[in-house]
This record gives sequence, C-alpha cells and structure tokens, in this order.
Amino acid sequence: MLQAQDKAPDFELPTSDMSMVRLSDFAGDRNLVLYFYPRDDTPGCTMEAMEFSELADEFAARDTVILGVSRDTCISHAAFRDKYGLTIELVADVDGEACEAYGVMQKKMVNGEERMGIQRSTFIIDKEGIIRHALYGVTPKGHAREVLALLEELS
Repeated sequence: MLQAQDKAPDFELPTSDMSMVRLSDFAGDRNLVLYFYPRDDTPGCTMEAMEFSELADEFAARDTVILGVSRDTCISHAAFRDKYGLTIELVADVDGEACEAYGVMQKKMVNGEERMGIQRSTFIIDKEGIIRHALYGVTPKGHAREVLALLEELS
C-alpha cells in the first residue's frame, strides 16, 4: 500500500471524453485528488461523485483537480456523468493498471463469492507528484469535505 511521502505512480488513462490524462499533466502546476471507486451509478459511488462535484469550485480555488477512477469504460463514465450532471473528470482504468499501481484492488465477498474489486480509496498528490495523504477504505458520505479539509494542510 502506498503511504504519505511516496512518489505517486504515473498513469495514463482515458477520460469520459476519450482524451488522455497523465499524472505529469499536473506537475508543478496543480495538486491532484485521485479517488478510486468501485462502479459507476451505484448508490455510494454516486453520492461520492456528486459531493466532489458540488465542491469542485472550492477544490479549483486551491489549485486542485479531481479525478475519479474506476474500471468502467469511457462510455459508462460519460453516461454516469451526464445522468447526474457531474462536473468532475472520470477516467477509465479498464485494464486495472492504475488500480494495481495504487494498491486499491482487494479481495471482496460478493454474493458469497470472493472476487477482486476496488477498495474505495483516495490519494492527495501535491504539485511535485508526492502523495501527501493515502486514504484506503473510505466512506463516501462526507468524504469530499474531509478531503478538502486535508487539502488545506498543503497550503
């Protein structure tokens, strides 16, 4: 598992609009909140995405971009974004490479069957690409506000 002060693993992932985004896109310019969630259009994931969207202007005022990551496709992300009017960027990690690099793939029990899935996790990455906070197993309700408070510490 990644920890505070670790260098953030690089990634290159497609957005819901099919453009590519990389960790290096933010280097020296903006902080990044990279949050991993299990699945588009599920209750907890919707709540979390909506809360981040509601606070997007406050994050932007702190030179911070929010990226939501799941293993869903770009098409699924676009439908999810449009259905709920999300203003944050969603990126597709269909192959799970970023999920593996960030250590968010965990064994879960689903309908009595053990499978690998994304553990809801958030990483606050500073402008130099260093992880300042690594939060695993987060609860969606109120999480965006908690992340915003942690971001205040970077100022």
